[in-house]
Amino acid sequence: MALESKKVVLVVDDEADFAFIVQKNLKQQGFVVEVAYDGAEALEKIRNDPPDAVILDVMMPEKTGYEVCAELKKNKALEAIPVILLTAVADHVSSTRYSHHHGITTMADDYLPKPSSIEDLLIRLRRLVE
Repeated sequence: MALESKKVVLVVDDEADFAFIVQKNLKQQGFVVEVAYDGAEALEKIRNDPPDAVILDVMMPEKTGYEVCAELKKNKALEAIPVILLTAVADHVSSTRYSHHHGITTMADDYLPKPSSIEDLLIRLRRLVE
């Protein structure tokens, strides 16, 4: 089912193959999809042309997904943009800057483990943008 009005989603992931798969699936569902390959590029794109939602990997060069999300949520002009964090970090990891505990403090709108099905991602994305 395609969306009534095309929503713009920024997919941020340093793994180009993963970003391409997500981009392709979202486009098939009627989204307009932009891609960034690290946190710094993502912030630049968001500031220049804010999307309707951001799908954000956690472990990336330049800035982590947690750092990007925290910056967005602290910015009054950008804080309302929904952010879904995607991460391959296991729930039990607590000793790194990528831990789930650290992710909770970013105020992300949703949080999905990698791998997740595209269906799960679509359900959560639609809930946030509709």
